[in-house]
Amino acid sequence: MVYRQARERCRARRQGTGLLVMLALVPITACAASAETAPPTLPDGVTVAIVQLRGDVAARQAQVQLTNGSDDAVVVGDVRVEDQRFDGPATRVIDRVSTVRAGGRVDIKVQLPPVSCPAPPEAAPEVVLELGAGKTAASVRAVAEDPLGFIAPLHERECRAQALSDAAAIAFTDFEPSPAGEAATLELTVSRRGEDQATILALQATNLLTFGPAAVDGAFPLNLELNEDSGAAPIVVDVPIVPFRCDPHAVQEDKRGTIFDVRLELDGDPGEIELFVGEALRGRILTWVADWCGFGTG
Repeated sequence: MVYRQARERCRARRQGTGLLVMLALVPITACAASAETAPPTLPDGVTVAIVQLRGDVAARQAQVQLTNGSDDAVVVGDVRVEDQRFDGPATRVIDRVSTVRAGGRVDIKVQLPPVSCPAPPEAAPEVVLELGAGKTAASVRAVAEDPLGFIAPLHERECRAQALSDAAAIAFTDFEPSPAGEAATLELTVSRRGEDQATILALQATNLLTFGPAAVDGAFPLNLELNEDSGAAPIVVDVPIVPFRCDPHAVQEDKRGTIFDVRLELDGDPGEIELFVGEALRGRILTWVADWCGFGTG
């Protein structure tokens, strides 16, 4: 392999080992001249994947996981993820340089852009990495694995939410806490918009919140039909909520407890979207859960 031969010739001439892999990628030095015709690729043993962890969901972020199975450290600067299911690249949240030791792994957080609807069925994520630093930096492109399979369902949900926005606006708009043992009130506001028809069927309970006696099979029924007979006035629903669990780490380690799945039909097509309460209401709800359960500071 031309690239590997060029790298071995460079190894004999270069002092130090930390940036060996990255410097060998860049065809601007004399010892790499023989590899000028080879496009930059990931070093042997280096792999890349993209995952979304529970803590990334509310902020619409993801993690680029770079695993270094080579014998040399890898230096990573700019990172971007390109996928036709998104309206632009996902870029690094914190502008910094990461060093991945030999045998190690780093998780680099990226901000996901809005989805692009529709998208071709063959769409797949590609990661563009800047390896090395300064004059030795080289851009390398690689197809990324999606081992958790999160991109396709995220794209489907958010495209459905975009379509729903043509028919209705839906949001959590207020929260009224309650004493321990009683249900609090989470206000949901739905407004008809445009000509499309939609039915908001139900809210699903989360891993932190449920609906007490009002729950039916783990959901709070809504059955709000939005059509030409609905009128323009917003529909405000008081949703009763109680904590699903009262162990302190449920609040301290909360990731998805205030993100509700909303079951709906859009022009007769059933599906779900995710609806976050928002950061302001999330803080108030978590404080209330702690007080309701008896481990708050107040």
